[in-house]
Amino acid sequence: MKHVLIVDDEADIRSTLEGILKEEGYTVTTTASAAEALALVRDVEYDLVLLDIWLPDGDGLETLAEIRKLGSENPPEVIVISGHGTIEAAVRATKLGAYDFLEKPLSTERTLILLKNAMQARQLRGDNQEFQRQFTLHVNPAGASVSIKALRQQIKLMAPTNGRVLIYGESGTGKELIARAIHAESQRKERVFVELNCAAIPEDHIESELFGYRNSAMSGGPAEKRGTFERADGGTLFLNEVGDMSLKTQAKVLRALDEQRFTPVGGLHSVHVDVRVIASTNKDLEEEIARGNFREDLFYRLNVIPFFMPPLRDRKEDVPLLVREFLQEFGRQYGRPRVEIADDALAALKQYHWPGNVRELRNVIERVIILNPKVATVERRHLPMLVYRDATRGRKGEEFSTLTQAREAYERDYILKKLDEMHGNVSRAAEALGLERSHLYRKMKSLGISVKE
Repeated sequence: MKHVLIVDDEADIRSTLEGILKEEGYTVTTTASAAEALALVRDVEYDLVLLDIWLPDGDGLETLAEIRKLGSENPPEVIVISGHGTIEAAVRATKLGAYDFLEKPLSTERTLILLKNAMQARQLRGDNQEFQRQFTLHVNPAGASVSIKALRQQIKLMAPTNGRVLIYGESGTGKELIARAIHAESQRKERVFVELNCAAIPEDHIESELFGYRNSAMSGGPAEKRGTFERADGGTLFLNEVGDMSLKTQAKVLRALDEQRFTPVGGLHSVHVDVRVIASTNKDLEEEIARGNFREDLFYRLNVIPFFMPPLRDRKEDVPLLVREFLQEFGRQYGRPRVEIADDALAALKQYHWPGNVRELRNVIERVIILNPKVATVERRHLPMLVYRDATRGRKGEEFSTLTQAREAYERDYILKKLDEMHGNVSRAAEALGLERSHLYRKMKSLGISVKE
């Protein structure tokens, strides 16, 4: 339900407008005060404000300017109304950001048409803001492995349907990318994509995040807010880590999925929405069902089209492509137009087991770019020590052509291990190795190890 705030000093006009708008399905709040209007707009998310120019405690145009200064991401549209309309006032109102100007006595037909157009304008503005954020993100899972190629084919096949999707995968694998890719190729791609991370919202807040809350009866109460279901109307709602929802919240989500209707917290009227739901989880939901932690009926509602995002350790052939993609991304971000990766560094990255998956790889590349601002080619010695240590474990069966190569490889990894244990402190590492500090520096330099403290 669209929410309108009427600000007018004439009680008859407030009452008449409230009655007409409620009959048209709007939620309406009224006030005669400029100060109270500003307080309400700070606390409540209104779609539109009908604002009189002449108010007992202030000028309506000054109030309009204050509303615009509040800095809301998607502020309400404002229609200015006046019984003493002049061209000068209309021009000034438009310059201050008013959607339009109405003269008293108000025409019911014109007022309703103007409200409808203003509501659509605000909806389009909100959608455009959401689209701009989405366009900055890469929405297709990158990789040349068989599993990723199959995943892209599955997305192309399933995205145009309205079937609900459940994405399985460990944390950091890129489940959100699959959700965004499905939305981008769906029939809803022109509408919004809204995400809610169920694992990041406290239990006592998740219901209001999902369904929003209402307090239109009392102006001094808590702020009103649209939930993610309502904001995603017409588009896609992505419930990230849905396995972290409580059973109580699961029951309400189940009902909302079945009916495409819900009642906001504290609300008196239900809200109807048209939403495609995509969910993800890093848990085994069937096991959670057996433990009594997840509703079986909700599982079957969500698990219409299952997707599986493999961990990075099972598709190591994708590491080079991802590394170069992240080097390009962070190179642009930090003013480094072209950063290459050496073969020895790439080999170490491929041997690492990546417990944090693609997210960890992305963080490692960003860290390397930041800590080595003048390096044009990332070498093995520039990588974090954790990657070294794991690469050493994965190279137990490696063959060396000479004894010297084998000895140097062992010395390099052993020194790196000690440096890692001493958190990069060369003096303490030298003491642990039984070497002079200067001797260890020379040894590190000969083995290609960065000599940063």
